[in-house]
Amino acid sequence: MELHRRQQFDFLLHTAVERYTERLEQRLGGPGPALERLRNDPDGDGVWLHEFTRSLFADFLLDNVGGACFVLQALARRPAAPTRGGTIEDTLLELAESAFAALLDAKTDEALEQRSGYQAVDA
Repeated sequence: MELHRRQQFDFLLHTAVERYTERLEQRLGGPGPALERLRNDPDGDGVWLHEFTRSLFADFLLDNVGGACFVLQALARRPAAPTRGGTIEDTLLELAESAFAALLDAKTDEALEQRSGYQAVDA
C-alpha cells in the first residue's frame, strides 16, 4: 500500500477507535463495563460493533467498491471471514466491513484496557 494511503487508513482506524471507545464508555458506564460487554457480546445491546462499522463506512464514504478495496488493501494479510455471496460489490463490502470490525474490536479492547488501568481508585 502506498504510504499516503496507509496514512489515511491509520487516521481512519485511529478516529474509529477513539469514537467507538468514547461511545461505549458513555453508553455502558465507563471503561470496565464497556470492556466486559465488548468482550462478551460485540453486537449486543449498547455495543453494536458491526452497526457502528457500517455507519462509519457510510460516514467516511467507504460503503462502495472503491472504499471496500481501500480497506481490504490495508488489511490484506488479515484472515477473511466467509461471505454470504451475492454480487462482487456485496462480497467486497462484506469482507471489508468484517475485517475492519475485527480490527476495530481488537483496538478498542486495547484502548478500554488502558483506560481501565488509569481509572482513579477510591480508598
